This record gives sequence, structure tokens and C-alpha cells, in this order.
Amino acid sequence: MMRSVAVIPARYQSSRYPGKPLVKLLGKPMLLWVAELSAKALGQENVYVATDDHRIAEVAQHAGFKAVLTSSGALTGTDRLAEAAESIDADIFINVQGDEPLVDPEDICRVRDLKQASMDTVINGYCWLSEEEDPHSVNLPKVITTEAGHLVYMSRSPLPGYKDAKNAPVHYKKQVCIYAFSKPELKAFRDFGRKSELERSEDIEILRFLELKRPVLMLETRAGSLAVDVPSDVAGVEAALRKKHAC
Repeated sequence: MMRSVAVIPARYQSSRYPGKPLVKLLGKPMLLWVAELSAKALGQENVYVATDDHRIAEVAQHAGFKAVLTSSGALTGTDRLAEAAESIDADIFINVQGDEPLVDPEDICRVRDLKQASMDTVINGYCWLSEEEDPHSVNLPKVITTEAGHLVYMSRSPLPGYKDAKNAPVHYKKQVCIYAFSKPELKAFRDFGRKSELERSEDIEILRFLELKRPVLMLETRAGSLAVDVPSDVAGVEAALRKKHAC
């Protein structure tokens, strides 16, 4: 059987929110919310934290999770995962972003299952923007797919666009940061050696795979995904966590 692991890339020096992986949500470091949910999906023995910071590694290890120390020069979280993957014996590497403390373990499993059935295709999640979310927000990568679900493009601009108001989209898709890769896909991503032009412009790392001509299949996940991108996101995410755990 193929072994699947969840790898949570975590860096301390986030440009928009330094120390973000360790910010406490309802008293628990955000990183551990994500690690515990990943463990529900794949088992604690299959969850790794990839980081260049000893503070993050110590928090993960103290909670019983494996930590892989990586270099400080990783261009993106996927580059960090690719570096960590060199020392992890697995077939499928699921990147679960450390700022998604409401990730659904069932979605992690569904991403894994689709990857097992499509080993030559990168898998990424998406869901629909809620009425409370602004499609013009640059913190929400919008997703454009073919009708069959393959990625065409992602942008921080509100896409798809329209010429005639009657054709304006009723709903927008947004990226959910659960990805599944094979080790060769990760190696190709890292070996590219730089951010692609579109990737750098949009600051969306999945776009590098378009330059590599690697297909990306988007899987719809549960609605309600909320990420912590900036400090002002914390209150809303904590409220969602309280609501979820009160049920």
C-alpha cells in the first residue's frame, strides 16, 4: 500500500504575520490545531511539521508530532515541503497549510484518495466563497477551473471576469490550502529553482505547476474554510472554532 503523510510547512518569519504558526487560538498554538486535525485523518505517526525555526519544532515535538528542520531559504511552503520530503519515506505528500485551523479531516482523506487514483496529477482543494467574504480581497485566491475541474488559473483578483453584467458570476471559488503531491512532482517544483513570473506576481505557489506543465485537479471541499492571514483574522477564526466545538 502507498503511504500518505501530511506535512505542515511552518515558518516563523511570515511577512504579513510574524510568529503566525504559534499564535494562540483559544489558548492553543494554531499549528497544533492543524496538526491534530491532520492526525485525525492520517494518524499521528503520519504527521510532520517542516520548519526552519527551533521554537516551532519544539512546540510540535512536545505535542508528540515529528518535526523536520529545513533550510531558511525555502521560497514557498511547497519548496519547504519538497525539502522535507527528501528525508520522509512516503508516496503521497499532503501539504496542509498551518494557517487553516478549521480544515476538515474528511477533506484531507478525500484529497488523499483522489491523489491515489491520479498519481500523475497534483490535487488541490477549493470551496465557494461565502456571502460574508469579499471576492475583491487579495487574501483570498480565486480559482478558475475547466468544467471538468482542472485548474486554469488562480488570482487574487475577482475572477472570472465578465464583459456583460448579465454574465457576472453568482459565486466565486476560492482555494483551500490542502494539496497532494508525489515525490517526483515535489522535486520538479523545487528544481525549477525560482518563483515563476505568475507565481511571483500573484503570490500563489500552485501556479508554478502550470509552468512545469503538470496538471492540477481541483477538489471541492467542505464550505466554511477560514485561514489566518493577518492578525485581524484571529477573532473571526476563534469565533468559528468556538461555534464548531460547541456543537
